[in-house]
Amino acid sequence: MTVTAANPLAEQVYNRLKEDIFNFRLLPGDNFTETEMALSYGVSRTPLRDALFRMQREGYLDVGFRRGWKVRPIDFDRLDNLYDLRIVLEMAALERLCQNPDPAPGLLALNAVWLVPEEERESEAVKVAELDESFHTNLVAAAGNEEMTRIHTEVTEKIRIVRRLDFLKKNRVLATYEEHGKILKLIAKRKATEAQILLRAHITQSKLEVRKITIWMLAEARQEQLKTLP
Repeated sequence: MTVTAANPLAEQVYNRLKEDIFNFRLLPGDNFTETEMALSYGVSRTPLRDALFRMQREGYLDVGFRRGWKVRPIDFDRLDNLYDLRIVLEMAALERLCQNPDPAPGLLALNAVWLVPEEERESEAVKVAELDESFHTNLVAAAGNEEMTRIHTEVTEKIRIVRRLDFLKKNRVLATYEEHGKILKLIAKRKATEAQILLRAHITQSKLEVRKITIWMLAEARQEQLKTLP
């Protein structure tokens, strides 16, 4: 069953579930029943089940017959593969953008966000993560290949759960602004090779930071959870 705007309560439960998993209040490997979760969230089982099955389809949860629900372990190898696929798609997008004699209209909005003075830059981690996702998504969309954009969007959704971890450190926020700005300037100069080299390094570093921070946060969250046990 697809969650739509006609079921706002299911949407709220879905967002809360996702936040609980992202913030490691629900840890990879944790088990729970629909009854337990309905009581915890103060909702009926119908919107809860809508949200749970949506989370299952997106790869965050597993469900077993008579075994309830389980938070799916983080598959770092799968995440690495998804990040690598991002690189392939975005490198191709850069090639197309630099071959186009006319500036892609979608790049103007990106310039307005990333080519700004330091005092005008966003610093809040969640907001920077949203802006970062928008940068990469719109970069691919600006290349004008709808199928490439569709696949990139699917990849983006699958890594979103860990992506904003990359912006918990101030130096990563600063680096993102600097690197995005350089990439946009290189596109404007039609320097595809230089832009691709920088983009590959940019995404690779993000992948490494996310893995490192996620492992640390999981260990910390598990220790805190153990402290609450009798």
